[in-house]
Amino acid sequence: MAMVGLFWIAEGDVYVGAKPSGMAPGVRLTPEGVLGLGDGQSSLHLWEDVQALTVADVPVKTLMRQVGAAKDMAIDTVLELTLSSGIGFGDAPALMTVSVETPDGTHELGTYVAAAVGYSQTEVDLSRTLLTRLTQGAATLNTTLAAMSDWGRTWEGGSPRRSTREELLRKWLD
Repeated sequence: MAMVGLFWIAEGDVYVGAKPSGMAPGVRLTPEGVLGLGDGQSSLHLWEDVQALTVADVPVKTLMRQVGAAKDMAIDTVLELTLSSGIGFGDAPALMTVSVETPDGTHELGTYVAAAVGYSQTEVDLSRTLLTRLTQGAATLNTTLAAMSDWGRTWEGGSPRRSTREELLRKWLD
């Protein structure tokens, strides 16, 4: 499993945001369409009906966000060690909103952020462009989504470094 821009790629599956677990909200991009996962948003929007695909509420990585995350992690660790409860005290990850525009309206789907301290502005911009590209016709969609899935099936290890992630996003846009 690896994060590349706003995408979480687990083997051949491509998600916007984090891969959901249980009834948590999530958005999966399949060859058939945009699949809303989780409690209250289970739905499939076929690519032939998707006119636009955008994402909002994306946290952009900043120095203050990084310092805040480190501070929160330190406080959580101290509390867990002190209370020996094993229960985390941190908040749930932030939610992003994926908007799927179809002929019958705009459908908003929630998904958790995968990047603990936010995404680089470059990755956000490239990812948004890639989402737009997926709505430009079946040939473009199939080629792009297949390239992302193929990469996920062959990649071993965690998320690549930022420069590699940006390079991959640019490659998938070609």
